[in-house]
Amino acid sequence: MHTGLKITAFAAALAATFGTAYGVGQGIGPVVDEKAPARHDAHTDETTTPAHGSPPAGGLQISEGGYTLDLRTPRLAAGRTADLRFAIRGDDGRAVTAFRREHDKELHLIVASRDLNTYRHLHPTRAADGTWSIPVSLPRAGGYRVFADFTPEKKGAENLTLGADLAVSGTYAPQNLPAPNTLTTTDGYEVKLGGALRPGAARELKLTVSRGGRPVTDLEPYLGAYGHLVALRSGDLAYLHVHPGGEPGDGSTEPGPDISFTATAPSGGSYRLFLDFKHEGKVHTAAFTVRAGGAATAEQAPGESSPEAPHETAGEHGH
Repeated sequence: MHTGLKITAFAAALAATFGTAYGVGQGIGPVVDEKAPARHDAHTDETTTPAHGSPPAGGLQISEGGYTLDLRTPRLAAGRTADLRFAIRGDDGRAVTAFRREHDKELHLIVASRDLNTYRHLHPTRAADGTWSIPVSLPRAGGYRVFADFTPEKKGAENLTLGADLAVSGTYAPQNLPAPNTLTTTDGYEVKLGGALRPGAARELKLTVSRGGRPVTDLEPYLGAYGHLVALRSGDLAYLHVHPGGEPGDGSTEPGPDISFTATAPSGGSYRLFLDFKHEGKVHTAAFTVRAGGAATAEQAPGESSPEAPHETAGEHGH
C-alpha cells in the first residue's frame, strides 16, 4: 500500500466560508462523517517538526517529481451534485494517460476535511485525454484537501501523492478534532486499535475487527489487502506512508480478525487513522485519533470519543 501525504493551508478568510467535500456517485469508496465529534483542544502543544530519519510526508505539495495535480474543480457549492474533475500533468504540461495499477486501481483519490471529521476514499474514472472525474455532493461548507495517490507508467517512476485544496461555499460550522480513541464502532462492527505511532520509527499498528462480541474471521480482500489504512496529520494534513502486513493468498495472512500495518510518523502530534475493510460485500470505515510520540489513551466505550459514523455505499462498494 503506497499512501503519501501533503496539504497546504487555507487563509483565515476562506476558512469561514469554504469547506467540506462529501463524495457520492459511481466509483465512491468508504465514507466517514462524524456527526458530533468530542472536543479535543490538543493543538496548542503539537509539532510538525520532522523527526530524524522519518520519511518525507506526502500530499503537502501540488507538484513533485515533474508531476502536477491540476484540480479543475477548485470550489463547489454545498448541497449540489457536480463532477469533481482533475488531471495529472507531466513536466511537459500534458495530461498523463498511463498509470501503473497499484492495489487494483490506477489512482486512489482521498478527500478529507481540514478538521479531519470527514473522509472519503474515491475511485474516479479516467477519460482518454487524461481527465479524471467523479460526481460528488458536498452538503457542508468548509475547507477540504484532495489527495491523488498514483504511480506513472514510466520506467523508474515512483509512487507520488499530490494534494490540492478544495473549497465548498455555504454556512461554515467549525468542528474540533475528535478525542484520541483506541476503540470505535462503525455499521455495527467494533474495531480495536493496538500499537502506537512513533516519530521517525516504523511501528506496527494492529486493528482487530469484531461484530456482536465475536471476532470477524472472514474479511474479504479490498484493494489487494484485507484492509486499507490512511493516516493524516492534524494541522497540515500530511499524508503518511502506511504498508499492510501481508496480503490475501500469500499463505500466511489470515482474513481477520486482525489486520496489521507498518507506519512511520514524520513528527509528533495528532493524527487521524481511517481503516477501510470489506465484509459481506460491503466496505466499512473505522476512524481513530492518535498521538504520535505519546502513550495511547485508555480505551473508551465504542462511540464515546468517535461516534459511529454514517456510511454511504455506491459504485465500487458493490464489488
